[in-house]
Amino acid sequence: MSQVYFDNAATTRVREEVIEKMQHALSNCYGNPSSTHGFGRSAKTAIETARKTIAKYLNAHPSEIIFTSGGTEADNMILRCAVRDLGVRTIITTKIEHHAVLHTVEELAKDEQVEVLYVQLNAQGNPDLGHLRHLLAGQVGKTLVSLMHVNNEIGNLIDMQAVSSLCKEFDALFHSDTVQSIGHYSWDVQKTPIDFMTAAAHKFHGPKGVGFAFLRKNCGLKPMIVGGSQERGYRAGTEPFHNIVGLEEAFVLAYENLEQEKKYVSSLKDHFIKTVRKAFPEAQFNGLSGDMDKSTYTLVNVRLPISQEKALMLLFHLDIKGVACSKGSACQSGSDAGSHVLSEILTAEEQKNPSLRFSFSIYNTNEEIDYAVAVLKEFCKDEKSSAIT
Repeated sequence: MSQVYFDNAATTRVREEVIEKMQHALSNCYGNPSSTHGFGRSAKTAIETARKTIAKYLNAHPSEIIFTSGGTEADNMILRCAVRDLGVRTIITTKIEHHAVLHTVEELAKDEQVEVLYVQLNAQGNPDLGHLRHLLAGQVGKTLVSLMHVNNEIGNLIDMQAVSSLCKEFDALFHSDTVQSIGHYSWDVQKTPIDFMTAAAHKFHGPKGVGFAFLRKNCGLKPMIVGGSQERGYRAGTEPFHNIVGLEEAFVLAYENLEQEKKYVSSLKDHFIKTVRKAFPEAQFNGLSGDMDKSTYTLVNVRLPISQEKALMLLFHLDIKGVACSKGSACQSGSDAGSHVLSEILTAEEQKNPSLRFSFSIYNTNEEIDYAVAVLKEFCKDEKSSAIT
C-alpha cells in the first residue's frame, strides 16, 4: 500500500458528489448572490436552500444558521461577540478545548478583563460536572460556558444534555465547538437547549474554507465583520457560493447515510483497537478513546511503548511508508510543543512515550489498518518494550 490516510480528524477526503456539485456551481452559477438580476437571484436562492436544508436536519430555524469560513471563525465570532454584545464577564471552559476557543478566551481575558475559569478534569479527560455546577453557582454576572462535544485529540464525548441543563439552571449561555461532531452525530437543538454551535464542512467530506455557526434565535449578537448585509447582517462579504452548496451536499449525504456509515467506521475503530492490543500488549489508549461507548467512533489516540529517542523518527517513518496520521491537532503542526490535551491528563513519565492519533472515515479499510499496525510493529521490532504505567 503506497498511501494510507488516517488523519480524518484533521480533514477528510471530499466526496465525489460534492465535487460535482461544486464544479457545476463554479461553471454555471457565477452571479453575485447580492445582485438583483437572474444570475444573482439563482445563487441567492441556492444559498437560502442550503440554509433551510441544514436547519431542517438540526431542527433549527433557517435564520439561526450563519455561514462562515469554518469552525475557527465561528468560535471567534461567538465568543468575542458574546462579550461585546451580551455583557458576558465570565467564561467557563476547560484546558483541553481546541485552540480556536482557548486562544480566544485568553485574549478576551487580557484585552477585555473577562474572567476565565477552567473546569476540573478527571483522569480520563472528561470535565467534572460537579465542579462545573460549583463554578456556575458562584457567578453573579453574565456567564458563558464553552465545552466541546467531541475532543479533537482524544475523542472523549461530553454529556451535552447534562451540561446544557446545568447552564439553563444557572441562566448561563452554552457554546459548544461541535466541529468534530456535526456530520457524525444527529442533533436536535430544540431538545438540547444550547445557544451556540460551530461546524466545518471539511470534517464531514465537504470543502475546506466553509462552515457555519448556529446562533439561537434572538440571541442578541451583532456583526463581527461589517461592510454589507450578507448572512442576515452577521457576516459581511460576498458569499462563497460554490463552497456553501458543497457544504450542503456533504451535510445531506452525511445525515442520509449516518447510521450505515457510523456502523462501518465504528467497525474500523474496533478492529484497530483489537489489532493494536494484539501487536502491542503494553500500548495504552489515551483519554477514553479506547472505549467504544464513551468516545467518538471516528478516532483513537494510542500511546506506544517506544523510547523518546526512537519516537523522534516515528512519524517520519510512517510517512515514508505512506501512512498518514497525527501526533495531535493539525493546527499544531510545526510546533515543538507537545499536545496541550495530553499534558493535562498524562503524567510527565507517561508523556515520554509517543502518542499518535489515528482517525477513520468511510474511505478506510481493515486492510489499511492491518498495514499501518504492521508498519508500527516493524518500526518497533528492535525496541525493548518498557512497561507503561
